Amino acid sequence: MSCLIIIDVQKGFINQWTGHVPARVEARQEEFERVIVTRFVNPPGSPHRRLLGWPRFAPGSADAELAFAPRDGARIMDKSTYTCATGDFITELKQYGVERVHLCGIATDTCVLKSAVDLFEAGLEPLVLAADCASHGGPECHAAGLLLLSRFIGAERVIEG
Repeated sequence: MSCLIIIDVQKGFINQWTGHVPARVEARQEEFERVIVTRFVNPPGSPHRRLLGWPRFAPGSADAELAFAPRDGARIMDKSTYTCATGDFITELKQYGVERVHLCGIATDTCVLKSAVDLFEAGLEPLVLAADCASHGGPECHAAGLLLLSRFIGAERVIEG
């Protein structure tokens, strides 16, 4: 089964460097049997609030709203960590027979990177769609994320274009 995970394409992450991502991921959805959309939320007590002092993306805030329209039947998954690859999520993917996962979204250097590495370590094959990713930290952060992804999961799993 083909599976696409669209990571954190939310209004609060859209800026001059990520503005192209919503249209790209919205169009990409039709290529896959199963689409999973993650949404980062930052509840009180989260590590982002406690350790980084970062209050944005409270559940229900405008920042946390998706910046594109998920297709009918897409699964929306809230998460409060960088990764989407929790134990329950890995189990769910394996129950559906998913062995290869395509990833795209925001941010290449954090949530996309962490999710791809965690999926890899769980025995699934992550393929990162580089042209459908970006970093709200800018092109240098995006490039750093792609470089690290190439080292972590193999350059052949970072798909350009």
